[in-house]
Amino acid sequence: MFLFFKNRPVLKDLIPSNHVDIHSHLLPGIDDGARTFEQTFELIQALQGFGISQFVTTPHIMHQVWDNTKESIQVLKDQTILELEKNGIKIPFRAASEYLMDNQFVKLFQTGELLTLKDNYVLVEMSYMNPPMQLYNILFDLQVAGYIPVLAHPERYIFYHNNFDEYAKLKRVGCLFQLNLLAVVGYYGESIAKIAEQLLRKGMYDFVGSDVHHSKHIASFEEKVKLKEVSALKEVMLNNQFFRIE
Repeated sequence: MFLFFKNRPVLKDLIPSNHVDIHSHLLPGIDDGARTFEQTFELIQALQGFGISQFVTTPHIMHQVWDNTKESIQVLKDQTILELEKNGIKIPFRAASEYLMDNQFVKLFQTGELLTLKDNYVLVEMSYMNPPMQLYNILFDLQVAGYIPVLAHPERYIFYHNNFDEYAKLKRVGCLFQLNLLAVVGYYGESIAKIAEQLLRKGMYDFVGSDVHHSKHIASFEEKVKLKEVSALKEVMLNNQFFRIE
């Protein structure tokens, strides 16, 4: 058993070349991610070292916590691109958002356009405490409005761990799943790593994301994966090419 674990690959070594990261918190000073441009620069350099060549960064929009707007995010994204270029990094760097599904989110997509990963694909999340009471109404209305929901890190919603049918239900109503890569090295805990493995084994993930906030996340890419088998993970990673721009 020890030798089997010893031979498991390091996470960073599984990332395909020219990978597109669709979930991160790289814009400086806007949420719980990078605090300064210097940190933004260091995080992007590190992720490039893992084979990531394009970014769709996704700052939080969370009412009364991170009251960012589409406009403020776009302005900061443009400023960040200029600073990156001044420092020798010229890469595709776009900005979407990670939206908390609540009543304020409903108002946003009913009254204006959302910041999307690509086309009509929108990254959404839930509270880690419990799902929204009107979850399925929100998902239905979001799709009626023309969007495709991509649920961030479903493995981290502990309230679903003992009710796996809820994951299947979310898939049936049109929700795509995005795996946080650090889940497979146990960064968020053993139980979350196990659920991630189950979801991978059942083919329920559509995309992956780094969800990088800080240097501790970067360091965890040097850890060995806890998966018994990595082929499903490799396949899902390749799906991120859908978000590539030429």
